[in-house]
Amino acid sequence: MSESGTNRTLVLAIGNLLMTDEGAGIHTLNHLIARNADDPDLSAATIEYIDGGTLSFTIAAHIEDADNLVVIDAAELNSEPGTVQVFEGEDMLNQLGSCRLSVHEIGLVDLMDIVRLNERMPARFALVGIQPLTVADWGDRPSEPVAAAIPRASAAVNELLREWHRVH
Repeated sequence: MSESGTNRTLVLAIGNLLMTDEGAGIHTLNHLIARNADDPDLSAATIEYIDGGTLSFTIAAHIEDADNLVVIDAAELNSEPGTVQVFEGEDMLNQLGSCRLSVHEIGLVDLMDIVRLNERMPARFALVGIQPLTVADWGDRPSEPVAAAIPRASAAVNELLREWHRVH
């Protein structure tokens, strides 16, 4: 728990909205924010929602200040397009190390390495990954299978938030 005694969670979405399914994380974040707007527990001041775009090293400071971290991103899951999978703790780090699917400015694994080297890892962290159909095509909308997965990914994030914040 942070020095202020709060249980602060960062929900960080990563992606490029101009490259079809590469924007899956951002599309999910937008869905999540709209869905949680009327829920005082999930729109609380202790939960910060950030559109991380294609990543930048400056995001490390936000991660270091959080007690918990949920990352939402397109991920190579070796599954059918639209598959949603949650990786918590070491499973997240293992997934990041095994997967190089990204057109981001820097890799999420690089960002997490910075946070680890600074010894400021959040106590709990998870990746909500969505298997893309394509990340190489231009387009501002996700493919049909990824669009259908967005509510499931959003629900997976909320499940983590409820568990970590003990909201039922």
